Order: sequence, then C-alpha cells, then structure tokens
Amino acid sequence: MAGKTLTRMDLSEAVFREVGLSRNESADLVESVLKHMSDALVQGQQVKISSFGTFSVREKSARVGRNPKTGQEVPIHPRRVLTFRPSHLMKDRVAAGNKS
Repeated sequence: MAGKTLTRMDLSEAVFREVGLSRNESADLVESVLKHMSDALVQGQQVKISSFGTFSVREKSARVGRNPKTGQEVPIHPRRVLTFRPSHLMKDRVAAGNKS
C-alpha cells in the first residue's frame, strides 16, 4: 500500500487555497500550529484535536530487552515516547476508505 506522504508544504498549500492567506502566511500558520503542538508535548501535555485524535507522551520504565540475533540481554533505559490515539470518527473514516 504505497501512498503519497502529506508534508508541511502540502498543508501550507491547502491553507493557501482554502483560506486565502498568502503562501508565506500559510506556511507561517502551519509552522506556528506545529510548534504549539510540539511545545505542549515536550511539556508533557496532551494535544487533543476533536474528530482527529489525541497525541500524548508516555513514560516507559527501564527494562531488560534481548537481542533477537544473539539472545544476549540488553538493558533498555527509561524514556518518553510519543503516542497517538485516533478518535472514533477518524477510525471510522479510515475504515470506510478501505472498503471497495
């Protein structure tokens, strides 16, 4: 299932076409929104976008992993990971797109 990747430029171009801002203003708007989202996540806040989903940061504790090739145990350090949970509406939209 090879598809096109949606980029920042694509988003700013869509804002340019839909809203009517200049291309520079559209790019600045997209950058500003992404920066606000990133800053909130770095601070440990959730980013909830209605009808789309919720981004959050989860703390993972230290644990012992295993190298699948050698079987050797390797320590995995504690870390923060970004998670995304789609809304039910987004899940339904994606599922509907899968039907032929």
